[in-house]
Amino acid sequence: MLTVVLSGLRARRASFLGGFLALALGVGLLVTTGLGLSATFHPPERPPQRFASSPVVVQGQDRLTLDVRRGPGTASVAHRLDRPQPVDRELLRELRARWTVTTGDRTPSDPTPAHSSAAPDAVGVDAPAAEVRDLVGHRAQVLTGDERRRADPDPDRDADALVGVNALLGTAGGVTAFVSVFVVASTFAFAVALRRREFGLLRTAGATPGQIRRLLLAEAAALGVLASAAGCALGAAGAPLLARLLVDGGLAPAWFTVGGPVWPFHAAFWTGVTVALAGALASSRRAGKVGPTAALRSADVDTDTLPPGRALLGTGLLLAGLGLLVWTYATDPSALLKRKTYTTLPMLLITGIALLSPVLVRPVARLLRLPGAVGTLVRENSAASVRRTAAVAAPVLVTVALAGTLFGSATGVTHAKGTEARGQTTAEYVAAGPSLRPVTAPAGTVLSPTGPTSVFVRDGDAAVVKYGARAVGDPAAFAELARLPVVAGDPRDLDDRSILVNEEFERRRAGETVEVWRADGTGPVRLRVAAVLAVGTGDNGPYVTRANAPGSVTDRIDARGGGTAAVRALEASGGTVGTADAWAAAARPSEGSPQARLGMFLVLGIALVYTVIGLANTLLMATSVRGGELASLRLAGATRTQVLRVVTGEAALAVAIGTLLGLAVTALVLGALGAGLAALAAPVVAVFPWGTVGATAGVCAAVAVAASALPAWRLTR
Repeated sequence: MLTVVLSGLRARRASFLGGFLALALGVGLLVTTGLGLSATFHPPERPPQRFASSPVVVQGQDRLTLDVRRGPGTASVAHRLDRPQPVDRELLRELRARWTVTTGDRTPSDPTPAHSSAAPDAVGVDAPAAEVRDLVGHRAQVLTGDERRRADPDPDRDADALVGVNALLGTAGGVTAFVSVFVVASTFAFAVALRRREFGLLRTAGATPGQIRRLLLAEAAALGVLASAAGCALGAAGAPLLARLLVDGGLAPAWFTVGGPVWPFHAAFWTGVTVALAGALASSRRAGKVGPTAALRSADVDTDTLPPGRALLGTGLLLAGLGLLVWTYATDPSALLKRKTYTTLPMLLITGIALLSPVLVRPVARLLRLPGAVGTLVRENSAASVRRTAAVAAPVLVTVALAGTLFGSATGVTHAKGTEARGQTTAEYVAAGPSLRPVTAPAGTVLSPTGPTSVFVRDGDAAVVKYGARAVGDPAAFAELARLPVVAGDPRDLDDRSILVNEEFERRRAGETVEVWRADGTGPVRLRVAAVLAVGTGDNGPYVTRANAPGSVTDRIDARGGGTAAVRALEASGGTVGTADAWAAAARPSEGSPQARLGMFLVLGIALVYTVIGLANTLLMATSVRGGELASLRLAGATRTQVLRVVTGEAALAVAIGTLLGLAVTALVLGALGAGLAALAAPVVAVFPWGTVGATAGVCAAVAVAASALPAWRLTR
């Protein structure tokens, strides 16, 4: 058996090349993403910065801890505060009376610099830790060793960046696994279909169906081992390049590196072998059913194009994808706006339609009316050779659908956020910056300063939710300039004893009282719900006044009226001043953040590379065995140019069919997104990424035409 397997691999190395490349690339990418993920799990220990020279740090409380119900008992949950509470002044005097105390260096952008008259949030103490703890007690936190990093400016910056890297690499790894299984399985299925006559000869020579199946599985195992080994070497070389790309693209901290653990190599290697065996399993079962009579005829790749198992699985996945879309829209439309949803959910639809593609290819091909005799021949050949056409259309479907859903959803959500933000203010000018100075309104000018804050609210007895909120400096001016999506109540009633909430709050009726904890952990305070706002794209409230937003710093001032005097007043704030339209465009760029686009291009690039490999391999195999058919066309009077036009036209038509099916998936997902935005009372912005989809389809068409033309040129010489 081993001799037969190795000789078969050597004899058909061209047929197995595409599967080998796809599998090796997949394993390499899994190794690379696995090494990147492992680096996010165990980041290197970084020394403290602000209090590097102080052995002990005394910091105000930086977490809100509340008890919630967990089953029959209770448990404590902690939420990090936006800013630590200041160190008690009496405690500060006691510390300074006994030891040397420093306030540490802070970044210039920090809203409460060390020289401020306000009490510092943390101080360094040159004293034994045990003695400091005895003095401090429960009045503040005592930090030593690496814990002193918690007093650094923005201590969660690197952790937040690593969460983004983790999500990106996880998505890339998932897409890699999804597309590699798809391409490898498709390659094996088409290769087996082309070998029907060979299997018939083996059956005539006495081979049993079980021996045929074992032969194919052995070939797959050998291919899997070789490709996985090559992929591990490829991944080891590519991991440092990926780390550099993430750092240069601003997705990862500057210190981010990969390497060390061996588990990504083991996981990727055995995943590659498993993918190869799984991809060949269904094909081996079909090959085992080939009878001896198949040796008496030329290979017919269109018999049994959609076995019952494939039809059942494809229908189930398609219905599951549609059902999840409808269920998500009906129960939680805001989930449709999240990247996790519009990245993973379309895969069910893509897989379902791809599995059913042999049924869809023929009617779609016959609907197209191509001119001339060559056009008629292209259409009829494509409709008759269903398996070949579907094998080309399926990987195109995957890539076009991923390009359309990823970029269309992300761009649509970004546009909706920008349109919503611009529509919620009647300001003419906006000043924006991390820490704006107070300004005086000129005559005839309405100024509304706001800043970021947060509130903590109980959601039943089992959870505490942290909401990002906005602190309103002048409620009257805010009510005059804001144009909020009010569901109930009146925003003009906002004062120090009230709050504007959105429909996500458990208590969301105007006039009700809600219990909240402020951004510094103080509370609870009972605030009356002045108005309820629609959820929108996620940034609609809550709103509180400055009295309930300790530590909030103005980062935006809206202005209307006053002309050039208003602009000069805004410039005195130290922020960037522009029209409201310019502010909205800068805050929510239509193309999204560069980091997000880099991540999407990385995912799309993976899918596109796989598609190129699958297309080239399928068409090289398919065209190489059409020598007799092409010779018959020449004998019937077709010129060499006409034959090439037929072959390349079939490839282009298959790509067009795959593109149409991919556009259908994109339309379903973007349609559900639009319905979700409408249900959330958010602006519905129809954004279809024609440029990205067109470029993707163009690359697929170019590869398909070239991969079919080269062997056809050789066969018609």
